[in-house]
Amino acid sequence: MAKDNAKKARKAAMATPTGLTGEATRDISAALNGALADVFTLYLKTKNFHWHMSGPHFRDYHLLLDEHGTEIFAVTDPLAERVRKVGGTTLRSIGQIARTSRIPDNDADFVDPQDMLAELREDNLRLASILREAHGVCDEYGDVASASLIEVWIDEAERRVWFLFEAGRRGNA
Repeated sequence: MAKDNAKKARKAAMATPTGLTGEATRDISAALNGALADVFTLYLKTKNFHWHMSGPHFRDYHLLLDEHGTEIFAVTDPLAERVRKVGGTTLRSIGQIARTSRIPDNDADFVDPQDMLAELREDNLRLASILREAHGVCDEYGDVASASLIEVWIDEAERRVWFLFEAGRRGNA
């Protein structure tokens, strides 16, 4: 009985007041948490490739991926805090991130630098698509604050796609 009361007390303590309906809170939180899991996955993958970069363009690619990693990580706190502001609860563990993320892992022993750039380009395209889906959910419920933040993150993801595309080009191809 004490365990049930403690669980109820924790749940009640996390119920942030919001002008959204319960359905809106549920759907927006799910969309934002899904995006958050993808952002964490993309961050770690970007840093993995940053740490394991090699080859003649090492310095340029290493610095590019470090910049991208910093930009991606900067999304995590505002995104998680947005979930809380709309009355939801955020991700709680690496396991939950792994179960929720739609960005694939890459834990290969070696990845060619050009393949790293191409894979991250596709992952950032996927993230932009995921963010657009979340934007649609926010629009459906009139959550303009979340939608506004998401618009900036879509632009950042598209910028990363552009940079990864151009960095991965060979000559005049």
